[in-house]
Amino acid sequence: MCLSTRFRARRERSSRRGRTLRRLACGTALVLAVFLGGAEWAVCRAAAGRVYATAGEVPTADVALVLGTARLLADGRPNVFYTARIALAAELFRTGKVRGLIVSGDNSRSDYDEPTSMKADLVAGGVPERFITCDYAGFSTLDSVRRLSRVFGQRRVVVVSQRFHVERALFLARRDGLEARGCAAADAARWWQVRVRLREVLARGKAVLDVALRREARFLGLPEPVRLAGAE
Repeated sequence: MCLSTRFRARRERSSRRGRTLRRLACGTALVLAVFLGGAEWAVCRAAAGRVYATAGEVPTADVALVLGTARLLADGRPNVFYTARIALAAELFRTGKVRGLIVSGDNSRSDYDEPTSMKADLVAGGVPERFITCDYAGFSTLDSVRRLSRVFGQRRVVVVSQRFHVERALFLARRDGLEARGCAAADAARWWQVRVRLREVLARGKAVLDVALRREARFLGLPEPVRLAGAE
């Protein structure tokens, strides 16, 4: 076989491999798009009619689950998602919509403690310290929801976070057999919402996988009591 013929044969094989890889990539992208679209639909359906815009609209429940986030951004500025959640949780307690608060967040490092920060700011906002329970193992939304019933013995809850986050938490909570409603805290600026919403697409896909694979919380531990106003 002459050099030109071998070169053409090699080029044709390379071209076939390229077409096969492109078809594989397109097929994978299509499957992923369908899966993420289905996850979006499932989360929205689970939360439909269960997310309220103001504290006054929320049906009463024993506790509010306040989902954690950092108090400050990486550049040192206040995190508006955090401050909005704290303000809403305090309002739910003050208006009698809930009788106790569970603040659930990440405390996986000694220098990072979301629950303690949330508790301190809620106390500063007028919530009695004894009615705030800290969940230090809320490493993810799944962890926070799973631990709500298994560790803290709660079955009826109001979830507090921004709407996109509340919807995902309600999906997980309902699949866990909880009677859950949500109250949406104020969102950040629109440009920031777009950035977060793009990340939420993947988070919703992960939530569906977590449910399908029956994943449990990373850490459970012994049951812990929750103190409620009016129950003393």
